[in-house]
Amino acid sequence: MDAKLTLKLNQEVIEKAKKFAASQNRSLSRLIESYLNSLVETEKESNSQVTITPFVKNLGINLPIPADFDEKKAYKEYQEEKHR
Repeated sequence: MDAKLTLKLNQEVIEKAKKFAASQNRSLSRLIESYLNSLVETEKESNSQVTITPFVKNLGINLPIPADFDEKKAYKEYQEEKHR
């Protein structure tokens, strides 16, 4: 459920944020909501030993990995290819 929130910000910051939001094809409200959500999620994770940033969390989304994938073999092959 969405609710209204009134913020008091520097006008220059508002204008820059609007331009940035437009360049991302998002509304300023959704941009702020996303940012605040990332702060809350980061705070939750700070109680754990390792903090994973939202950027890192999103890196592996929707990438299918075979059940029999051998990461050591893949790394070895990568190194061999890299140093040819």
